[in-house]
Amino acid sequence: MDSRPREGDAPTEPADGGAPPATAKVEVEITKPRNDKREYRRVVLPNALECLLISDPDTDKGAASMNVSVGYFCDPDGMEGLAHFLEHMLFYASEKYPIEDSYSKYIAEHGGSTNAFTSSEHTNFYFDVNSDCLDDALDRFAQFFIKPLMSSDATLREIKAVDSENQKNLLSDPWRMSQLQKHLCSNNHPYHKFSTGNWDTLEVKPKEKGLDTRLELIRFYDSHYSANLMQLVVYGKESLDKIQTLVENKFFDIKNVERKPFSFPGHPCASKDLQILVKAVPIKQGHTLKILWPITPNIRHYKEGPCKYVSHLIGHEGEGSLFYILKKLGWAMSLGSGEGDSNYEFAFFSVVIQLTDVGHEHMEDIVGLLFRYIALLQTSGTPKWIFDELLAICETGFHYRDKSPPIHYVVNLSSNMQIFPPEDWLIASFVPSKFSPDAIQKVLDELTPENVRIFWESKKFEGQTNLIEPWYGTSYCVEAVPPSIIQKWIEKAPKEDLHLPKPNIFIPTDLSLKNVEDKANFPCVLRKTPFSRLWYKPDTMFSTPKVYIKMDFHCPLAHSSPESSVLTDVFTRLLMDYLNEYAYDAQVAGLYYVVGPNDTGFQVTMVGYNDKMRTLLETVIGKIAEFEVRVDRFSVVKETMTKQYENFKFLQPYQQAMDYCRLILEDQTWPWDEELAVLSNLGANDLEIFWPHMLAKTFIECYFAGNIEPGEAKGVIQHVEDTLFNSPIGVCKSLLPSQHLTKRIVKLERGLKYYYPVMGLNHQDENSSLLHYIQIHQDDLKQNVLLQLLALVAKQPAFHQLRSVEQLGYITLLRQRNDSGVRGLQFIIQSTAKDPFSLDARVEAFLTMFEGTLYQMPDAEFMSNVNALIDMKLEKYKNIREESAFFWGEISEGTLNFGRKEAEVAALRELKKDELIEFFNNHVKVNAPEKKILSVQVYGGLHSSEYEKILHDAPPPHSHRITDIFSFRRSRPLYGSFKGGVSQMKL
Repeated sequence: MDSRPREGDAPTEPADGGAPPATAKVEVEITKPRNDKREYRRVVLPNALECLLISDPDTDKGAASMNVSVGYFCDPDGMEGLAHFLEHMLFYASEKYPIEDSYSKYIAEHGGSTNAFTSSEHTNFYFDVNSDCLDDALDRFAQFFIKPLMSSDATLREIKAVDSENQKNLLSDPWRMSQLQKHLCSNNHPYHKFSTGNWDTLEVKPKEKGLDTRLELIRFYDSHYSANLMQLVVYGKESLDKIQTLVENKFFDIKNVERKPFSFPGHPCASKDLQILVKAVPIKQGHTLKILWPITPNIRHYKEGPCKYVSHLIGHEGEGSLFYILKKLGWAMSLGSGEGDSNYEFAFFSVVIQLTDVGHEHMEDIVGLLFRYIALLQTSGTPKWIFDELLAICETGFHYRDKSPPIHYVVNLSSNMQIFPPEDWLIASFVPSKFSPDAIQKVLDELTPENVRIFWESKKFEGQTNLIEPWYGTSYCVEAVPPSIIQKWIEKAPKEDLHLPKPNIFIPTDLSLKNVEDKANFPCVLRKTPFSRLWYKPDTMFSTPKVYIKMDFHCPLAHSSPESSVLTDVFTRLLMDYLNEYAYDAQVAGLYYVVGPNDTGFQVTMVGYNDKMRTLLETVIGKIAEFEVRVDRFSVVKETMTKQYENFKFLQPYQQAMDYCRLILEDQTWPWDEELAVLSNLGANDLEIFWPHMLAKTFIECYFAGNIEPGEAKGVIQHVEDTLFNSPIGVCKSLLPSQHLTKRIVKLERGLKYYYPVMGLNHQDENSSLLHYIQIHQDDLKQNVLLQLLALVAKQPAFHQLRSVEQLGYITLLRQRNDSGVRGLQFIIQSTAKDPFSLDARVEAFLTMFEGTLYQMPDAEFMSNVNALIDMKLEKYKNIREESAFFWGEISEGTLNFGRKEAEVAALRELKKDELIEFFNNHVKVNAPEKKILSVQVYGGLHSSEYEKILHDAPPPHSHRITDIFSFRRSRPLYGSFKGGVSQMKL
């Protein structure tokens, strides 16, 4: 069957092959943020394709997203996953560009990335690329929707890729529980379907029915992919008129078969699917309680935002909130609420609570308290001041939103185009602008015992279930919970003081921009004492009232042993726990903070509006100075951490491989099982003894950037020093020069291949994984750019050969690795098709094949790759977070090369192809004389016999098997650190 859409349904084309028919430019006032200087235009092509054009003269990247209003709800019965499979297939080739993978290759070679996803009612394809290449990229992209080639060979290979993707998800609790929720709905509604597809649904069962999957795929494409069901966003640096011409020329050939929009009326839940309690057995440790109600979709009242109002209150964490009470009782670790799984016809409102072990025993009381809080909301009216607060927070967030990467922006907007009228494509449901007590009350009135579905997950239910979900094999049972039962739970729940939140003191009122005379492009040291050093970088690019703060507390004792590392982690978690009721309002109002362990101690990060920043930061520092160990909260944090450690074995095999690699390469790091072992024996008294010792020797490395004046930054750090070092209760003393810590990396031996084979920690997981790491050099300008260029040139060929052609596994990638300035290349593959030793051989076979590609590369292609990399390096930062991440990386690693990008661009302009070939021959080529390899091999359940074999076989020539990570690490030399003694650095 011909894969092309039927000619009879095409719009009339000009007889002379000239310009496409005139496009309707529909003038619409699109609401946009006050600080957004971009221009927007809505156009509708003659084939009814609706487009949003965005002109941004400052952008370094062009981007596009095509949203097709067809998702897995449209899958034919018995061919589950067909819409998702089609999404995969459109990437391969087209009639105009018949060379397989040429689209992805073009994008990768021109500084871009590309991907797609399939949801219930839409499929979204998207890419970004260096801005000068948007024209050619769009030409290739448009062919997805004009004349794709869906060859038989590619069809079979990509069914395997879809099956590998599903294999990756089989032991993932979020996928398993989502499918269970769908399974326990009406099987007459498409919500019930299995969305991903696998080998059985796309190959075995169709064949049994005499169906050809490829022909079904083409039939599905021809009948469903119609221009009138598509929404396109194109983002470029050119004028709107030029972008419009581009779009008209590229996309007018998409056929419009005038397919009516797909509609799926009715709610997935029939009455039999309500008033149920589902007990399910997860893969991971922990107890999760999810309470769901079918509700009127928020999209019908998005200007009023009733769900935003209700979820703001039910999910609140301040004093008097449901979470505050559950936490005080020691029953909950976290709580979230809001609308999910929604369209215009149906939606679910959910409350998800992570329970403690004690909370698991009080499930009925927790559900009772939740309904009691809902009753409070139902009877206390809808105070307008709460809505006004939400409105102020949302309006400020919209008008001062950070600029995001174009690729994320276009995906978000093309999805909005399917749902909202054109004037609201940018603002969507972000700002609830109409106060409607009736709409809010309607949502609250739907959150009743008559309407409820309760999903309760815990490994404690093992052996107590009688049903199996068919797609993922989740064990579960279902019990009836009539309203009379829930009423008893409400009556017997503890009589706690639940009440509405207090007014939020963190809502910013001063959004003015500081007038800073220093317009420096790089950070400078503002202040240095024996206690701290302050780096400062004013906002010279973004003009937003926001600040970014990093404070690294260097404490030599923090990670000196597995015990101290665990106690440091407990210390930071307790700090966050104690601050939660107070600081939750700050996060709601757009001022975010986190305290967590890092390599040399712990770190405080703060980002958001500068208006109330000092108030929050001084509170955080005060909590550090006056830290106390509360036994009840210590127990909850210990329980949380214990479960996280125990769940390490359920990580994806490729994630396990990455952790083994970290342990092998990084000095002074501890394995998770040792940390779990010491955690089990630690008590609150151990932390009581430890934390003053940890803080007794401290140096604070600080970075302040954004809308803050130098004097204010100095004043904040002076306050920090006065509180922690200079006050009568000062807990910190300065570090001696000899005590400053450095992070050091193991140096592998030239001409030798180290390999570390290990069985996967979860024997149920059939997937194996390989991490093949080639260590090359320590931070060096010339070698950096050679490595980056090689990675750019090899990335797409590696993906195409290993993933698309050989079908080794869905997770297949080549990328650079940077460990504290020590750089290299790493291949990561996760597979059921081959064992890790065989995967390793395939990587080496690829490198042998790639030799020819590199040697024969035309000069023009070499220069194209060089220019693509230059464009990527010259890309401007989008927001204060991006800029600060780069500068902080230089500070924290001690390299302090703030002009790195400009220097690397200069080096790239001088680079010759022969130098790249020489670099490859010396460091990367198979059997290269300078080559240093580490192969981490995690064996899955399917390959246990191969694991036994590799343990008994003698190592191949020039290879060394690592049998004990820590003996190996102690035996190897270390790279020197860039980070000298902090006190020796000059201002």
